[in-house]
Amino acid sequence: MKTVNKVRMAQPMLGEEEKRAVLAVIESGQLSQGPVVADFEARFAAWCGAKHAVAVSSGTAGLHLALLAHGIGPGDEVITSAFTFIASANAALFVGARPVFVDVDPETFNLDPALIEAAITPRTRAILPIHLYGYPAAMPELDAIARRHGLLLIEDACQAHGATINGRKAGTFGASAVFSLYPTKNMMAGEGGLITTGDDAVAERLRMLRSHGASRTYEHEMLGYNFRLSDLHAAIGRVQLSRLEGFNAARRHNADVLTEGLTGLSGIALPVEHPGYQHVFHQYTVRVPGRRDELQRKLAERDVESRVYYPKPVHRQPQYVRLGYDSVRLPVSERLSQDVLSLPVHPGLNDDDLLRVIEAVRESLAE
Repeated sequence: MKTVNKVRMAQPMLGEEEKRAVLAVIESGQLSQGPVVADFEARFAAWCGAKHAVAVSSGTAGLHLALLAHGIGPGDEVITSAFTFIASANAALFVGARPVFVDVDPETFNLDPALIEAAITPRTRAILPIHLYGYPAAMPELDAIARRHGLLLIEDACQAHGATINGRKAGTFGASAVFSLYPTKNMMAGEGGLITTGDDAVAERLRMLRSHGASRTYEHEMLGYNFRLSDLHAAIGRVQLSRLEGFNAARRHNADVLTEGLTGLSGIALPVEHPGYQHVFHQYTVRVPGRRDELQRKLAERDVESRVYYPKPVHRQPQYVRLGYDSVRLPVSERLSQDVLSLPVHPGLNDDDLLRVIEAVRESLAE
């Protein structure tokens, strides 16, 4: 009997070059944050088009430190999305600020600029858009709103390495931006994060905050954290950065194949890409109103993995209900959480895998 392999949702793309890079660090004897981290930061900043990149231990740590470095704290409000992973909103809580949730656009899944200004109060300090699933938020509109009201714009680009608007990369629109290096991201380091900024003073604060507030060894200027990235992780990240354009091209190719194969199918809405916007398809996320769970079950029966990101918006999480967010109403986010399903799109897929995904979706929806 022939064994059919599952079409997996994710596959870390690691090869001999990453292995050699890690071995070189081990043999050097310098495992903690050192010259490899510094070189990785410089290369990422140049690739992204930012003046500075500061490496940290995770994307969540990056969001935390980005808010701290910009002076956001108790009494402040940060406007953000509830249709995303909880870390984005939690970062505001970490610094004593209050997340204020605004609903998202039903096509892009990102913050709806038309709803932002109604949420601004005298306490609002920042807008924190998420480039969800690898699709850039409406940064020109959000930037105009932030400038009009004197607010900081801080990008959560954890899923959007290489996404662009009119050729300009995510991570260069806001005062700072944060990327994740978690294993499932478009580029990874095993774990870690990067913060980009064009502000010299903010970059210096970030470097101190990640290392116990130290300006130099045993000279602590402020309360800081142990949020450093190791040279081992940076070695992987440096190789992955050199492969990122290829990874993203493969994701976009795979997304094109899926879109071509699923276009015209009733009961499913496919990802959008507006003029000037370039998606990097961290996830290929469709909407299946009323049949999402059924489709996921049927795909699993056909050995095709799928995943729901995110089944419960942040304001509906028990932690946030206890904080008094149970009265918040975000109808689009709440509806999307019941409709969305992400299909395999990672660079490890071949054309046969993609055909299996397309056929499985078509057969499942036809039943």
